[in-house]
Amino acid sequence: MGVLSVYVNLPPLLFLGPAVGAVIVYLFLRLQVWSKPDAQSVASHGLWVGIIGWMASSLQGAMNAGILRVNPVGASAPSTPEQIAGALGWPILACLAVHALGQLSYPAPKAPRRYAELTVRRIRDFLPRKLAWTTASIFAYAAVVIAWVAALPEHIPVLPTPPELSTPPDQAPPVNNGYIGQGQEGRIPGVELAAWLGGALLLLAVGTWLILLLIARRRQLETLDSDNNRVLRIIATNRLLRTVATIAAGLAAIAGNFAAQPAPGALWQSSWFNALGLFNMVVLLMMWWWRVPELPSLLKAAKTTSAATLRADPRTHRAARLSISIGALLGVVGGLALVAGYAVVLLPAQTPAPWAFPLLTGTVAVLLLAAIAAGDLLIARNYGTSDAPNHWPRQPVSRGLLSFAIGSVLVLGVAIAFAVAGEVQPFGPKVWPGAVLVSVVVALAGAAAILAVRRRRGIPESEGEAGLDAALRAISLYRVVRTLAAYCLGQAATLLISTGNAWYDVFPPALGPGPDPIGPSPAIPIGIALAIIALLVAVTPVRSLFRTIPRGAPAKRGEHAQ
Repeated sequence: MGVLSVYVNLPPLLFLGPAVGAVIVYLFLRLQVWSKPDAQSVASHGLWVGIIGWMASSLQGAMNAGILRVNPVGASAPSTPEQIAGALGWPILACLAVHALGQLSYPAPKAPRRYAELTVRRIRDFLPRKLAWTTASIFAYAAVVIAWVAALPEHIPVLPTPPELSTPPDQAPPVNNGYIGQGQEGRIPGVELAAWLGGALLLLAVGTWLILLLIARRRQLETLDSDNNRVLRIIATNRLLRTVATIAAGLAAIAGNFAAQPAPGALWQSSWFNALGLFNMVVLLMMWWWRVPELPSLLKAAKTTSAATLRADPRTHRAARLSISIGALLGVVGGLALVAGYAVVLLPAQTPAPWAFPLLTGTVAVLLLAAIAAGDLLIARNYGTSDAPNHWPRQPVSRGLLSFAIGSVLVLGVAIAFAVAGEVQPFGPKVWPGAVLVSVVVALAGAAAILAVRRRRGIPESEGEAGLDAALRAISLYRVVRTLAAYCLGQAATLLISTGNAWYDVFPPALGPGPDPIGPSPAIPIGIALAIIALLVAVTPVRSLFRTIPRGAPAKRGEHAQ
């Protein structure tokens, strides 16, 4: 009844944010397979389900659950039932909801005839055996750790005592060496935390089983054959099990941090080692590197449309080979720009200027956009002619990428608004003016790159190369929009991380004034998540567009050059 009363007493508006977030995630995932639910779109849809579900599963806010701070007005940790329930429950529910929305966002059959299957789909038919046993072992390990924590006693916080008051009057006070008189944190009874952690582990296990049942019972996608549908379910199961295994290890790490808290004594131990937290990092890295299966149709197509295959194929036009090489060059340009900016601007300065991070992010984006435009101009100079028609692709940018780019712009706008509202000190350093100025420059550079792609000279096409010019323009436009979307997310990340301390100035806490009344600023982990997504977007390859490159007869040396 105690757990139920916690959720009954929650204000209704508390569920408004998660509900809106669920709608946004559903619409975003639906867009991935809306226009053309082929194998490539379905694979991209599954990838984003894994990324969003992984980002939503963070238990960082609950890492200090059950710890009683010495100064309750300062940085606090989840210690009351309401705080522990929210810190543990919301990430687990959010992760499970994302994977459930991933299955529900697939399009329904639209064909006039539907083909029934005689076989009954069961969960074990789609379970990767090694991953399933590994996940079950991690769940059992977490259950054992939680049971061990249940036997630990509680500790009452010890308030700090001045050294002169802690010694007899006839003795000189000891020198304050940083360990005496600072007080000591306490913790709630272990059985209480174990009850919450056990409930969270049970919720995770039941939710995982329900989603596995949903994966098995979901209707077949009519755009895929039976082999691709079967592997698609295995992929969904793979992503789900890897994520929940990490969450289970995270629950054990929370228990380990609780158990590692030193007992009250004469000396305050300012540091300790959480071995279970180290094991959690091992599980995280192992699940990151666990192989994800590929759809058979994409695996077959990848063998004939990979960058290496296209370069080696003598039928590939040299303009297409140059476009593929430009894609590899973009990674080198971006990496060198980040390393150089860190070594020249950020590393020498102990306290970088407020404009340093926005300028570095904008510089990398401008260099990438300039490289894309220069590559297209080089293609036009070497292989284009003035009398060749300008073939513009029928759909320059996919709906999914365009929607994602628009959403990234909105995220940057929200981050700028947050920074403007938070940096209200009249004489303090401000980050947002530099970010706005850099964003304008990047927008102009993006417009110039799109114009260069649009107006470059066309490439003459032979009978077997129809569509080559449009395919190369589509690849360049993909790279431009991808770079702009990654910049918006990266710049929003720098703003949130740089101005994260202003969170409680913009959103005053309901618990009263204080330097950090309810824990660390949520803006910083949000900014870190956006930075990770920005890096993932920036390196997303254009393999699907490689399949649109036609290959005719082997090009003769100097055939299209001027």
